[in-house]
Amino acid sequence: MNLVVISSGLREPSSTRLLADRIGAAVRAELGLADIEVVELRHLARAITDAMLTGFAAPELEAVFEKVAGSDGLIAVTPTFNATFSGLFKSFFDVLPEQTLNGTPVLIAATGGTERHSLVLDHALRPMFTYLHALVSPTGVYAATSDFGARGLDERIAKAANEFARLVPLCGRGRGEAVNAELDEMHRLLAGAQQ
Repeated sequence: MNLVVISSGLREPSSTRLLADRIGAAVRAELGLADIEVVELRHLARAITDAMLTGFAAPELEAVFEKVAGSDGLIAVTPTFNATFSGLFKSFFDVLPEQTLNGTPVLIAATGGTERHSLVLDHALRPMFTYLHALVSPTGVYAATSDFGARGLDERIAKAANEFARLVPLCGRGRGEAVNAELDEMHRLLAGAQQ
């Protein structure tokens, strides 16, 4: 199983990356995975801008597109600016080739300075990923600055990770491989029964 985390924090260290890592660790534990690929969009900011201006993706951006396209699920984490996702986050998904996320499970998450921005999950992220035909996991995670170190955040992360971990095997790209393997086995058994 192959999962990718997209983190669009702009600073280092970043509360967005911290949240992305905590969610990634919880999902890894739920699915028994060794690793999850994390992509920091700030390192690709120029390539994303160039792709928006020219319509062509640089090789390093194309490599990220391929990782996302080949993933069984995506964890997307953004800082909140002016009650919505960051421009860098949105720009990445604007230049991502159409239909890349069709049927891909996505866990949405965001960070912000105060709790006032918590609706960013349902008013900005969920509609955008629904438009991109992704399968948005029911529970997203919002973390205000005051949430870090608080017990409630760990509980929300655990709930979101559990739901996402149940969604990925049912809907991720790996599910098609499992169905094909089951069909191959069924055909093999039927062929043996006809002899």
